[in-house]
Amino acid sequence: MTVRFTAPVALTCDADCSVVRDAVVDVAPDGRITWVGPRVQAPASDAPVRALPGLLMPGLVNTHCHTPMTVLRGLGGDLPLMEWLVGIMWPAEGLLDADDVRAGMVAGGIELLRTGCTTSTEMYFFTDAVVDAVLTVGARAVVTPGIIAAPGWDRLGSWEQMRDEVSARIDAHGLRSGPADRIELGYGPHAAYTLPAAALTSIAEHAAERDALVHMHVAESAQEDAHVRAAFGSVPALLESSGLLAGRLLAAHSVQLSDDDVALLGRHGAGVAHCPGSNGKLAAGIARVPALRAAGARVGLGTDGPASGDDLDLWHQARLAGLLARLGTGNAAALTAADLLLLATRDGAAALGRTDIGTLAAGAWADLVHVDLEDAAFLDPDDDAQLLSNLVWAGGARAVRDVWVGGEQVLDAGEPTRVDAPSALARARAVARRLHTAG
Repeated sequence: MTVRFTAPVALTCDADCSVVRDAVVDVAPDGRITWVGPRVQAPASDAPVRALPGLLMPGLVNTHCHTPMTVLRGLGGDLPLMEWLVGIMWPAEGLLDADDVRAGMVAGGIELLRTGCTTSTEMYFFTDAVVDAVLTVGARAVVTPGIIAAPGWDRLGSWEQMRDEVSARIDAHGLRSGPADRIELGYGPHAAYTLPAAALTSIAEHAAERDALVHMHVAESAQEDAHVRAAFGSVPALLESSGLLAGRLLAAHSVQLSDDDVALLGRHGAGVAHCPGSNGKLAAGIARVPALRAAGARVGLGTDGPASGDDLDLWHQARLAGLLARLGTGNAAALTAADLLLLATRDGAAALGRTDIGTLAAGAWADLVHVDLEDAAFLDPDDDAQLLSNLVWAGGARAVRDVWVGGEQVLDAGEPTRVDAPSALARARAVARRLHTAG
């Protein structure tokens, strides 16, 4: 049945980052929002009312993650990117099976929900295990199975076979599937330095035929793709020549960019997943977020995987993004609290090419987050500017109490409703212990 949610305040995360007082959010039986606004303007309704104290807002949108890597968290924690990736991560990932990946995805999915993140953009392998874990937890995910041609990865097949598997899945199930369209499928070519140029062109063609997202690592560090720059001028230039920029592209990281690269991504309106924590931990660099936004790129936030970014808290990434943008430009308003909130919600959805998540609006999915305004982070919740500032800079994940995805409550007072959190953690820890012993 239709349910009416009420709360003293709602953040709709519309383009103006509006604050709605004495708010109503009506949710239809199919899990979509039918009306949002102040109670005095709400349509008449005899629907049952779920009255919540505090604040309602849309679920956060994580635009770049490898959540199953929760079982690898902490390995090689003080190494630069390529040494960490090739020397530590790839050998460890070679020991994982589908059950391990499912265990990591379930444990990480719970962790994401507890921060108020309802949608994650996943690049990983053992796709059935990832999808099953997402649906088990009740979250939402854009699943882009990895496509790679690098030493050791041929155990999963050639890049052509990986590409064809994604195409076959989309052809069989459509781009979106599951209750409340919880799963969207796309392509996950790993990077320009782990695939031949012909593979990128072919993947672009397959994706364009299906209007599917292509999600890949782009110009993450200065060393990784030197041969690509020598041959094509830059990674974005290669993406343009391959046809990827003409479609739905999500460029993760996008750190090592020239002015021409920034302009190119902006001209095509490419999506960019900004992962400041991971980039900093691996000493990969700082993305030029204000310049990318000004050029027209659609920038969202990502945690990256929990083996490189370690936590799965998008609020932490929002604060880091704001700090780095201000330090990099010398402008204390380079990214405001409102900007950072939108980067974590509406703008992240836009980077994925989605308008049905990341906002409280009629027609969008009812991915709702309930925030406790009694938390000490909030000093004057009745003041709009103070509320936004306290939420982004001081509150964040610790104040999240309840979460709904497609109108279904999946987090209740900080605990998942569909799975047992201690059991999920125990399974993930068992995998990690086995990997440590094997290593």
